[in-house]
Amino acid sequence: MAIHPKSSLNISTMLHILSKQPSIANRFISELRDHEIQTDRMRFRLNLERLGEVFAYEISKLMRYDYHEVETPLGVARTSLSETQPVIASVLRAGLPLQSGMIRFFDKADTAFVGTYRNIKKSGNFELHTDYQTTPGLDGRTLIITDALLATGRTMVMVAKQLIQEQELYQLHLVSALASEEGLTHVRAHLPKAHIWVGDVDQELTSKLYLVPGLGDAGDLAYGPKT
Repeated sequence: MAIHPKSSLNISTMLHILSKQPSIANRFISELRDHEIQTDRMRFRLNLERLGEVFAYEISKLMRYDYHEVETPLGVARTSLSETQPVIASVLRAGLPLQSGMIRFFDKADTAFVGTYRNIKKSGNFELHTDYQTTPGLDGRTLIITDALLATGRTMVMVAKQLIQEQELYQLHLVSALASEEGLTHVRAHLPKAHIWVGDVDQELTSKLYLVPGLGDAGDLAYGPKT
């Protein structure tokens, strides 16, 4: 007997912000932002992974479950277990630690990877492109897409639409440690049936599209500067 309704993609966008409620997640977010703690690259990745675990736990509450019986040494216990595990996609490279944390909870999940880049014009405007993608089938499944930061929201929308084209999902979840208000507005306008999960929300973006107060370049902080 299924506990959750067959399809939740018919409901309006749900925005989930971890910092709205006091929890240990706020410690992880605070350390991600702290410029002194950021010098410890391993600690930075670890805090992203910890947030991934928190997000996984919260997302698991919205998944489909069946009742099962488990034999113990002294009898039989009745419990609810998830029917299937999600597909967890990462936007390379900054989304990898969040994905790694989530996989520790969804330990039988399938994974997907998408590589993106910006083609910056002389005017300062830019075009987004994908140069790498690998994914399993997504029909009828829950898809979770992770990216460390959601700035303008354009990358998340592009990746999501590219992954789900011609596929009928059960649920779509978008996960970022931090987001801008502008980015959230863009994502909600283009993916109105998605659940959006963020650690905290910042109001400003710089001309180079960095969040303020933000934390800097998440990919560089996690894996080193790029040329």
